[in-house]
Amino acid sequence: MSVPPRRAPGDVLVHLRRARDHADRHFAEPLDLATLAAIAGISRFHFQRLFTATYGVSPAEHLSRRRVERAQDLLRTSNLTVTEVCHAVGFTSLGSFSSRFRELVGETPSEFQRRWAASGAPRIPGCFVFMWGLAERRGSATGEKPGTGDRS
Repeated sequence: MSVPPRRAPGDVLVHLRRARDHADRHFAEPLDLATLAAIAGISRFHFQRLFTATYGVSPAEHLSRRRVERAQDLLRTSNLTVTEVCHAVGFTSLGSFSSRFRELVGETPSEFQRRWAASGAPRIPGCFVFMWGLAERRGSATGEKPGTGDRS
């Protein structure tokens, strides 16, 4: 029996990075294994094995971690509800969001938000967060034309 590689070969690593970077930029969008593998130009089963061996987490776990990181930012700095944050970062179920958040952070999203609200830091109104997010998705936040920022 052969031992799986600890890391992807150098010529494949650039393809894995392209898919990981895409997931990092588009974390709020619905992404699945087939989509990320297609971006990497690798079969989804091979992509799953190589990604996990290279980064130490599966593509799905990487994506959910990225979403929770962004959720922490929003819960700390905005006046959005936990449900609004859940959907803004790409989760479709409040239950799975809360479970994953607690698993990674050690407290529920509501507890996390209450703890940060107690610090008295000013909150960004949710309407600004959503307007900024829409501008970012269209590419206008960077001054690019729509569709030109994804060339990897």
